[in-house]
Amino acid sequence: MASLEHSCYRLGDEPIRCPKCSGSTLKNGKILGKQQYKCKECNKRFQLKYTYKACEPNTSPNIVALIKEGCGIRSIARLLSISASTVLGRIRKIAAIIEHPAIVKGKEFEVDELRTYIKKKDKPIWIVLALERSTKKIVTFNIGSRTNKTLNTVIKTIELAKPKKIFTDKLKNYRYLINNKIHSTKQYSTNHVERVNLDLRKNLKRLNRKTICFSKSITVLTAILKIYFWY
Repeated sequence: MASLEHSCYRLGDEPIRCPKCSGSTLKNGKILGKQQYKCKECNKRFQLKYTYKACEPNTSPNIVALIKEGCGIRSIARLLSISASTVLGRIRKIAAIIEHPAIVKGKEFEVDELRTYIKKKDKPIWIVLALERSTKKIVTFNIGSRTNKTLNTVIKTIELAKPKKIFTDKLKNYRYLINNKIHSTKQYSTNHVERVNLDLRKNLKRLNRKTICFSKSITVLTAILKIYFWY
C-alpha cells in the first residue's frame, strides 16, 4: 500500500497538505488561472495563495485577536487588508457559533450595568452583566434600555442556577426583581463586575468614553461582546 506521503500531491520536495485536516491532496482544476487543490480526506478545496486576504484560513482568528486588542471595524479592515463589510460578516459568523456558557448552580453572582449608545448619544442603552464570583467570569449579559424588562432577562437566567446570593448596586429596580433572601446591596459587593466594566471601557474602542467610535447596531455590539467574553 502506498504511504500517505506518496499519495499526496507535491510541490517540489514538499507534499501539499490540507490546511484544515492535514490530509493528502490532489489537483482540482483552476480558478481564474490559479491552481486549486482538493483534500482527499475532508474534501476541502483551497489554493496555496489567495488574491483576496479574507480567503486565507487565519483571517477569522486574526479578527478575534484584534477585537480583543481594542481595534475597531475599520482598523481591523486596514490591518488585514480586507473590506469593512467582510469584517462585519465574519464577526457575525464567529459570534453565531459561540455557545452560551453553562452556569454552575448554587454560586454567588454580581450584576451591574454599563451605559453606552447606538448611533446617537441622545439614545442611550445599557449593557447588563452578570458575573460569577468564584471564577470572575461573565456568565450572561443583555443589552437594552434601563428597564425592568432588560434587567429581568439577566436576573431570570441567574435564578435558574439557584444562586446563594445576588449582589447589585442600589438601583431601585432590583428590589422588585430579586428575592430579598438572596439579594444584597452592601458596599463594595460589586467590585469584580465593575472591574469588568472598566476593562470593557479600556479594551473595546466602541465603549471608550472619549472616542469617535460607536456601535451602529445592537446586533454587532452583541456579537462583539460574545467574542470578547466567550471565544
